[in-house]
Amino acid sequence: MSLLRQPILLLARSERVKQLVSILPVSSGIVTSYVPGETTQSAVDATAGLADAGLHATLDFLGEDTLDAEQADATVAAYTDLLSSLAARGLTRGAEVSVKLSAIGQALPDNGHKIALENARTICRAARNAGTSVTLDMEDHTTTDSTLAILRELRKDFPETGAVLQAYLHRTEADCRALAYEGSRVRLCKGAYNEPESVAWQDKLDVDLSYVRCLKVLMAGHGYPMIATHDPRMVEIASSLASRYGRVQGSYEFQMLYGIRPEEQRRLAAAGESVRVYVPYGHEWYGYLMRRLAERPQNLTFFARSLISKS
Repeated sequence: MSLLRQPILLLARSERVKQLVSILPVSSGIVTSYVPGETTQSAVDATAGLADAGLHATLDFLGEDTLDAEQADATVAAYTDLLSSLAARGLTRGAEVSVKLSAIGQALPDNGHKIALENARTICRAARNAGTSVTLDMEDHTTTDSTLAILRELRKDFPETGAVLQAYLHRTEADCRALAYEGSRVRLCKGAYNEPESVAWQDKLDVDLSYVRCLKVLMAGHGYPMIATHDPRMVEIASSLASRYGRVQGSYEFQMLYGIRPEEQRRLAAAGESVRVYVPYGHEWYGYLMRRLAERPQNLTFFARSLISKS
């Protein structure tokens, strides 16, 4: 991994740095490169723009590690409002939502797992009524078992609910095998949290090798793989594996983050591939931004320049 990755991820937990960064308006330089805005309207407008370009979307109302039940309820309300707004614009055919369980109660000290499950059910119901679906984002490794347990419960009533697995965790290849069944939607990403060596690969090559092993499992399985990567090599490998396992376009999709490699997103879509863009929005963009910087440390200079000019 880049030598800058872990220091940047540590900054994502720093309240002091967060307070300084938060003086930046969302329209500032590096922020707006990754986050289209803070409001439901800005998220819906971004989704419409992607749809015009032949791209699908998955929308994330930013927030995590919520320790306040009222804030968890507010996040649920934000998602239901978003889904209603997407439906009103006729956008739900190509747009779903991504939900972090820690933002809707998973981290609450009393009955967090149960609260997150019930809140997730509310969002899944709203999504189905709007004509779309939900994908459960994966967070740090301490939440993996709880998240997968909630996924199993949700899929009893909402089998369309998507899962996310992170290739840098040692356990993920086995999790892929368990989830590669018919009707199962699985987003495979590399992972963006600062995880210990005991549970996660630390070297970039090891993470890449794990990603390919996991991708083989999903492509050979009976589910719907969602290939979350910006790495040109992984895009090429995914295309090759699709051909090897007889997958037609539309039986899998590529996923990329809002603002990253937009030309490649459009190129793949023009070639007939299904491409979905991860669109984050809301006031709680700091942690998300820092993880994106950790993935692409070359952006740190631009970010620091923006911060200094506002301080």
